[in-house]
Amino acid sequence: MMERIDNLDKKILEIIMKNARIPSKDVAVECGVSRAAVHQRIQRMIDMNVITGSGYHVNPKALCFSTCTYIGLNLERGSMYRDVVPELEKIPEVVECHFTTGSYTMLIKLYARDNQHLMELLNGRIQHIPGVMATETLISLEESFSRALPINVE
Repeated sequence: MMERIDNLDKKILEIIMKNARIPSKDVAVECGVSRAAVHQRIQRMIDMNVITGSGYHVNPKALCFSTCTYIGLNLERGSMYRDVVPELEKIPEVVECHFTTGSYTMLIKLYARDNQHLMELLNGRIQHIPGVMATETLISLEESFSRALPINVE
């Protein structure tokens, strides 16, 4: 059974989610605990998979990927999902992949340099994956906001 996170864990998460580069000593001061306690709590949350991954968010437009696209995929059979995922992983422009309910078997998010590049990815790669029967493309005109889930500190 997974350990529960308490209010101190939530407070630490709230702080580091806003600024992952904040020094542990500053987190400790804000939380009223020692730097060692902050390190231990963060490591425990990593071990518990509460905190996953680390790194920097890079603006795709800065890398000349100006077209953000969501693509609904319909497969011959839903069970083909396990075979399609590794093929999608080979396409670096695909940044998310979800097995879904509803109109699509899968929903992916990808970035393309422009509409021509998008067409090459769709027609030349994605639609050639065995099991993919149909795709529907939704181009994001603008990302209004992106955020992490809120951490409720009581």
